Amino acid sequence: MSEERGAWKTYGERLVYDNRWVRLGLADVEAPNGERWEYHVVHLARIAIALIVDEQDRALMLWRYRFPTQQWGYELLGGLVDDGDDSAGTAAREAAEESGWEPVGEGQHLVTFEPLPGQVTAPVDVYLWRGAKHIGDPTDTEEVGQVEWVPLSRVTELAQRQELLGSGTLVALLYFLASRNTLGGTGQDQPAEPA
Repeated sequence: MSEERGAWKTYGERLVYDNRWVRLGLADVEAPNGERWEYHVVHLARIAIALIVDEQDRALMLWRYRFPTQQWGYELLGGLVDDGDDSAGTAAREAAEESGWEPVGEGQHLVTFEPLPGQVTAPVDVYLWRGAKHIGDPTDTEEVGQVEWVPLSRVTELAQRQELLGSGTLVALLYFLASRNTLGGTGQDQPAEPA
Protein backbone atom coordinates (compact mmCIF):
# COMPACT_ATOMS: atom_id res chain seq x y z
CA MET A 1 0.00 0.00 0.00
CA SER A 2 2.91 2.37 0.61
CA GLU A 3 3.56 2.38 -3.15
CA GLU A 4 0.17 3.96 -3.86
CA ARG A 5 0.12 7.50 -5.19
CA GLY A 6 -0.04 10.02 -2.34
CA ALA A 7 1.18 7.61 0.36
CA TRP A 8 3.12 8.98 3.32
CA LYS A 9 6.20 7.23 4.75
CA THR A 10 6.54 6.71 8.49
CA TYR A 11 10.04 6.27 9.95
CA GLY A 12 9.00 5.86 13.57
CA GLU A 13 7.08 7.44 16.39
CA ARG A 14 8.06 8.56 19.87
CA LEU A 15 5.60 8.72 22.74
CA VAL A 16 5.15 12.18 24.29
CA TYR A 17 2.24 11.47 26.67
CA ASP A 18 0.50 8.26 27.75
CA ASN A 19 -2.38 7.29 30.03
CA ARG A 20 -5.41 4.99 29.90
CA TRP A 21 -7.49 7.44 27.86
CA VAL A 22 -5.08 9.02 25.41
CA ARG A 23 -1.58 8.65 24.00
CA LEU A 24 0.18 11.43 22.12
CA GLY A 25 2.98 10.61 19.74
CA LEU A 26 5.32 12.48 17.44
CA ALA A 27 5.63 10.51 14.22
CA ASP A 28 8.64 10.98 11.96
CA VAL A 29 6.91 11.19 8.57
CA GLU A 30 7.61 12.07 4.97
CA ALA A 31 4.80 13.59 2.92
CA PRO A 32 4.27 12.67 -0.75
CA ASN A 33 6.06 15.92 -1.76
CA GLY A 34 9.26 14.70 -0.03
CA GLU A 35 9.09 16.99 3.02
CA ARG A 36 9.89 15.26 6.33
CA TRP A 37 8.94 16.40 9.85
CA GLU A 38 7.48 15.30 13.19
CA TYR A 39 3.70 15.02 13.04
CA HIS A 40 1.47 14.92 16.13
CA VAL A 41 -0.70 11.80 16.31
CA VAL A 42 -3.31 11.21 19.03
CA HIS A 43 -4.12 7.57 19.83
CA LEU A 44 -7.43 6.88 21.60
CA ALA A 45 -8.63 3.53 22.90
CA ARG A 46 -10.98 1.32 20.87
CA ILE A 47 -14.65 2.11 21.53
CA ALA A 48 -17.54 -0.36 21.30
CA ILE A 49 -21.06 0.94 20.69
CA ALA A 50 -24.40 -0.83 21.14
CA LEU A 51 -27.21 0.02 18.75
CA ILE A 52 -30.29 -1.59 20.27
CA VAL A 53 -33.40 -1.39 18.11
CA ASP A 54 -36.78 -2.60 19.40
CA GLU A 55 -39.84 -3.94 17.56
CA GLN A 56 -41.30 -0.40 17.43
CA ASP A 57 -38.33 0.83 15.34
CA ARG A 58 -36.78 2.82 18.19
CA ALA A 59 -33.15 2.97 19.33
CA LEU A 60 -32.11 2.95 22.97
CA MET A 61 -30.15 6.13 23.77
CA LEU A 62 -29.13 8.48 26.55
CA TRP A 63 -30.02 12.17 26.54
CA ARG A 64 -26.97 13.64 28.21
CA TYR A 65 -24.53 16.52 28.53
CA ARG A 66 -20.97 16.42 27.15
CA PHE A 67 -18.82 19.10 28.78
CA PRO A 68 -15.92 19.20 26.24
CA THR A 69 -18.33 20.47 23.55
CA GLN A 70 -20.81 22.03 26.04
CA GLN A 71 -23.62 20.18 24.31
CA TRP A 72 -26.79 18.29 25.23
CA GLY A 73 -27.94 15.50 22.95
CA TYR A 74 -28.68 11.85 22.32
CA GLU A 75 -25.94 9.27 22.41
CA LEU A 76 -25.86 5.52 21.83
CA LEU A 77 -24.52 3.37 24.65
CA GLY A 78 -20.95 2.09 24.75
CA GLY A 79 -17.48 2.56 26.10
CA LEU A 80 -13.77 1.78 26.05
CA VAL A 81 -12.69 -1.75 25.17
CA ASP A 82 -10.20 -2.85 27.83
CA ASP A 83 -7.18 -4.94 26.86
CA GLY A 84 -8.24 -8.57 26.57
CA ASP A 85 -11.96 -7.78 26.22
CA ASP A 86 -13.92 -8.24 23.03
CA SER A 87 -15.85 -5.34 21.51
CA ALA A 88 -19.27 -7.00 21.40
CA GLY A 89 -19.04 -7.97 25.07
CA THR A 90 -17.96 -4.45 26.00
CA ALA A 91 -20.84 -2.89 24.04
CA ALA A 92 -23.40 -5.19 25.72
CA ARG A 93 -21.97 -4.63 29.22
CA GLU A 94 -21.80 -0.84 28.80
CA ALA A 95 -25.37 -0.74 27.49
CA ALA A 96 -26.64 -2.57 30.56
CA GLU A 97 -24.59 -0.46 32.99
CA GLU A 98 -25.52 2.88 31.40
CA SER A 99 -29.22 2.21 30.78
CA GLY A 100 -30.46 -0.70 32.88
CA TRP A 101 -31.40 -2.50 29.64
CA GLU A 102 -29.50 -5.68 28.76
CA PRO A 103 -29.17 -6.52 25.05
CA VAL A 104 -30.83 -9.83 24.14
CA GLY A 105 -28.89 -12.39 22.13
CA GLU A 106 -25.63 -12.00 20.27
CA GLY A 107 -24.70 -8.65 18.80
CA GLN A 108 -24.32 -8.35 15.03
CA HIS A 109 -21.25 -6.39 13.93
CA LEU A 110 -22.40 -3.47 11.78
CA VAL A 111 -19.34 -1.37 11.04
CA THR A 112 -15.90 -0.37 12.28
CA PHE A 113 -14.55 3.07 11.41
CA GLU A 114 -11.95 5.71 12.25
CA PRO A 115 -13.64 9.12 12.83
CA LEU A 116 -10.59 11.42 12.40
CA PRO A 117 -7.91 9.54 10.40
CA GLY A 118 -5.88 12.66 9.55
CA GLN A 119 -4.41 13.01 13.04
CA VAL A 120 -6.18 10.60 15.39
CA THR A 121 -6.43 6.83 15.72
CA ALA A 122 -9.74 6.01 17.42
CA PRO A 123 -11.26 2.74 16.19
CA VAL A 124 -15.01 2.47 16.78
CA ASP A 125 -16.89 -0.86 16.55
CA VAL A 126 -20.69 -0.80 16.29
CA TYR A 127 -22.91 -3.78 17.14
CA LEU A 128 -26.62 -4.23 16.57
CA TRP A 129 -29.13 -5.94 18.84
CA ARG A 130 -32.82 -6.32 17.96
CA GLY A 131 -34.08 -6.04 21.52
CA ALA A 132 -33.23 -5.72 25.21
CA LYS A 133 -34.73 -6.64 28.56
CA HIS A 134 -35.04 -4.21 31.44
CA ILE A 135 -32.89 -5.40 34.37
CA GLY A 136 -33.11 -2.37 36.68
CA ASP A 137 -31.69 1.09 37.11
CA PRO A 138 -28.41 2.11 35.48
CA THR A 139 -25.39 1.16 37.61
CA ASP A 140 -22.80 3.43 35.95
CA THR A 141 -23.15 6.65 37.94
CA GLU A 142 -20.51 8.45 35.84
CA GLU A 143 -22.44 8.02 32.57
CA VAL A 144 -25.63 9.64 33.83
CA GLY A 145 -28.36 10.56 31.39
CA GLN A 146 -32.03 10.18 30.66
CA VAL A 147 -32.64 6.76 29.09
CA GLU A 148 -34.99 6.94 26.11
CA TRP A 149 -36.24 4.79 23.26
CA VAL A 150 -35.94 7.23 20.36
CA PRO A 151 -37.90 6.62 17.11
CA LEU A 152 -35.53 6.04 14.20
CA SER A 153 -37.81 8.27 12.14
CA ARG A 154 -36.33 11.21 14.13
CA VAL A 155 -32.67 10.56 13.21
CA THR A 156 -32.47 13.08 10.35
CA GLU A 157 -34.23 15.78 12.39
CA LEU A 158 -31.98 15.19 15.41
CA ALA A 159 -28.87 15.25 13.22
CA GLN A 160 -29.92 18.56 11.67
CA ARG A 161 -30.48 20.01 15.14
CA GLN A 162 -27.02 18.73 16.20
CA GLU A 163 -28.64 16.62 18.91
CA LEU A 164 -26.88 13.36 18.00
CA LEU A 165 -23.63 13.40 19.96
CA GLY A 166 -20.47 12.06 18.43
CA SER A 167 -19.53 10.27 15.27
CA GLY A 168 -20.19 6.89 16.92
CA THR A 169 -23.86 7.73 17.29
CA LEU A 170 -24.24 9.46 13.94
CA VAL A 171 -22.35 6.87 11.87
CA ALA A 172 -24.05 3.94 13.61
CA LEU A 173 -27.57 5.28 13.06
CA LEU A 174 -27.01 6.44 9.49
CA TYR A 175 -25.26 3.19 8.55
CA PHE A 176 -28.08 1.15 10.04
CA LEU A 177 -30.76 3.17 8.24
CA ALA A 178 -28.90 3.05 4.91
CA SER A 179 -28.33 -0.72 5.08
CA ARG A 180 -31.37 -1.96 6.96
CA ASN A 181 -32.77 -3.75 3.90
CA THR A 182 -29.64 -5.90 3.66
CA LEU A 183 -29.20 -6.57 7.40
CA GLY A 184 -30.93 -9.36 9.21
CA GLY A 185 -31.87 -12.89 8.34
CA THR A 186 -31.00 -12.85 4.62
CA GLY A 187 -27.29 -13.39 5.14
CA GLN A 188 -26.56 -11.05 2.23
CA ASP A 189 -24.21 -8.10 2.38
CA GLN A 190 -23.31 -8.76 6.01
CA PRO A 191 -20.59 -6.45 7.36
CA ALA A 192 -17.25 -8.09 8.15
CA GLU A 193 -16.03 -8.66 11.70
CA PRO A 194 -13.77 -5.93 13.09
CA ALA A 195 -10.00 -6.32 12.87
